[in-house]
Amino acid sequence: MIEIRNLSKKYKNQPALTGVNLEIGQEMFGLLGPNGAGKTTLMRILSTLLEPTEGTVRVGGLHLLSDAEHIRKITGYLPQYFHLYPQLTAYEFLDYVAVMKGIKSARERKSQIGEILGQVNLTEKAGARIKTFSGGMKQRLGIAQALLGDPKVLIVDEPTAGLDPEERVRLRNLLNRSSLTRTVLLSTHIVADIESSCSRVAVLHRGRVAFAGSLSGLQECAEGMVWEAELSEREFAAYEPHQVVTARRTGHGMLCRIVSAAPPAGNPAPVKPTLEDGYLALIGGGRRE
Repeated sequence: MIEIRNLSKKYKNQPALTGVNLEIGQEMFGLLGPNGAGKTTLMRILSTLLEPTEGTVRVGGLHLLSDAEHIRKITGYLPQYFHLYPQLTAYEFLDYVAVMKGIKSARERKSQIGEILGQVNLTEKAGARIKTFSGGMKQRLGIAQALLGDPKVLIVDEPTAGLDPEERVRLRNLLNRSSLTRTVLLSTHIVADIESSCSRVAVLHRGRVAFAGSLSGLQECAEGMVWEAELSEREFAAYEPHQVVTARRTGHGMLCRIVSAAPPAGNPAPVKPTLEDGYLALIGGGRRE
């Protein structure tokens, strides 16, 4: 559904993306990376809001540059930061967005809005003003507007950022259901969102694809580099923050889980890596030179 070939983007000669190659089918695909890795730039390009400096992109067989209008018709997009109209009700807002998306029939708009409000569990809030909504409800309304027009591709950028655990689970389940009938591209820096929702993932780091494949493949990136050791406070302080995955004070020091190519001090014991360990190893937590 989405084909990306040798994609690059520069801002005033500063590279934001370099040589990105990805293929994404009808699935829930995760895009993982630290802040500033280029995730939002890639999302904006796929949503036709930015043009690439180099490379080609096809969405549903359509070329990004020559078929941008058609791509917009089959794509729903939820940016990380989006504007809502607090004085409007949820229904009024979705009706406004539906008109902007070219859904001219009032009957069709009413039908779609009713169905989508049910999907995002906001039916009872259809007549409530958006200014009364919680953060999680606003995010679900954001997903709702992206689903108008029944897009073949749904692109969501950091949708769970700032949400409480219950709302994060609710939103992830909503996206999982959506991926049964369309391509869903989920961008996040939260490993748990990927682990609970996606079968495949790409890691962006400094504008490049550092990894693309299965979750188990990402986990294996930390094989032989994850340790548990009890360190003194001085030994603990010597490690970079991104290398220490967990730390718990004991009666003798700090019991730590560490991602490092070299065994740490403190009688280390090797442990099986998690997905988060693989991600941290990949972006520098324990990378072998």
